[in-house]
Amino acid sequence: MSKFFTTINSGIYKGKKLALPSSSTTRPTKAIVKGSFFDTYRYDLRGKVFIEMFGGSGSMAAEALSNGAKKAYAIEKDRDAFKLLSSNFSLISKDLVAINGDSFKEIPTLLLGDEYILYIDPPFNIRDGFNDVYEKVIKLINSLDERVVLVTIEHASSVKFEEKIGKFSLIKSKKFGLTTLTYYA
Repeated sequence: MSKFFTTINSGIYKGKKLALPSSSTTRPTKAIVKGSFFDTYRYDLRGKVFIEMFGGSGSMAAEALSNGAKKAYAIEKDRDAFKLLSSNFSLISKDLVAINGDSFKEIPTLLLGDEYILYIDPPFNIRDGFNDVYEKVIKLINSLDERVVLVTIEHASSVKFEEKIGKFSLIKSKKFGLTTLTYYA
């Protein structure tokens, strides 16, 4: 079991702890980044399905459900991180769904009939299998339709994205040192 935890900061599950997976395979979202996202979009979550790609502990999905999302998914490829993610979710709600798989392959299977908010948090450090991760992010966004109402990318501040990707236009970018959140709608 993990020695490190993060906490749901707001909403109906405020105070619940989530175990963090190994930092060798995942990178947790900093509290200031998570707080900024939810301070801005908390009320936009109501009635929508939240999908967290590269889920790790699932803290973004859990926070989204806690703040009114209809359902929340976290997709995680690493087997050990997925076990921890599943355990975290099983302690909170049946409306938190952990998926073990490749985020890019899973997204099309999840987009059915609802409105979605997509949170993309790929690895910052390039490692095996991730050297073209930002190109894959752009390709995925290009393939999305109007069911996705908001796309947020948590990325290394050194990476810049175009003003327009597919049907989506840049709303804003907010920098937190080495991490930036870029929003598209």
